[in-house]
Amino acid sequence: MPVVVHPSSVIEPGAQLGENVTVGPFCLVGPEVTLGDGVELKSHAVVSGWTEVGAGTVIFPHATVGGVPQDLKYKGERTRLIVGQRNRIREGATLNLGTEGGGGVTRVGEDNLFMAGSHVGHDSVVGNRVVVANCAAIAGHCQIGDDVILGGLCGIHQWVRIGRGAIIGALTMVTNDVIPYGLVQAPRGELDGLNLVGLKRRGLDRAAITALRHAFDELARGEGSFQDRARRLADAVTPEVAEIAAFVLGSSDRSFLTPK
Repeated sequence: MPVVVHPSSVIEPGAQLGENVTVGPFCLVGPEVTLGDGVELKSHAVVSGWTEVGAGTVIFPHATVGGVPQDLKYKGERTRLIVGQRNRIREGATLNLGTEGGGGVTRVGEDNLFMAGSHVGHDSVVGNRVVVANCAAIAGHCQIGDDVILGGLCGIHQWVRIGRGAIIGALTMVTNDVIPYGLVQAPRGELDGLNLVGLKRRGLDRAAITALRHAFDELARGEGSFQDRARRLADAVTPEVAEIAAFVLGSSDRSFLTPK
């Protein structure tokens, strides 16, 4: 199937369109944009900047992909946005380019859903199978692990890391790192348990979930500092608990949300 571009849309010279790309009415595709095979732009979508969009991604009306960073330090330097395959970028969502000071690249993985009005800030890294609900905002320099769910209207502070499989409740502001599989809720985000629903959906067996419960209890009530408790989990027999320990003991630009 050939490329289909509605006559009202503007494809600037230099843009690269793969096979089976569909561009709906009143879209704009900038000169440094690459659209992979099967990408679909609904009406009024804008893809600009030095931006690569992976195969099978669908961009819905009024989404802006590859806009300049919302950072006053940005002075027009040539930075990138790389979006993986099979993403769904819904109405009014915004994904920004990177900044020179933040590494120069914003990266989005595969099979993610960015719901209406959501935002991915400059130099952030978003993993795979992430759901960003309506009007949730990821600030600059954040790291969002695989299989994370961000609830509607939540805000992720710049430099925050959210570990794989965590879930953030609606209307929650997250200002510190969140351990893998954590459950965070309340207006000022609190680590309130484990994402048990998500773990069960992933098919984790009872023994592995029990081990995670014990690990969470150790982090919540064990002796010593939060880091000391994590060190005692480092030799855990399950990969999920070991992942939490490695996350806590890894490099971070923020402190951690700790169990209540």
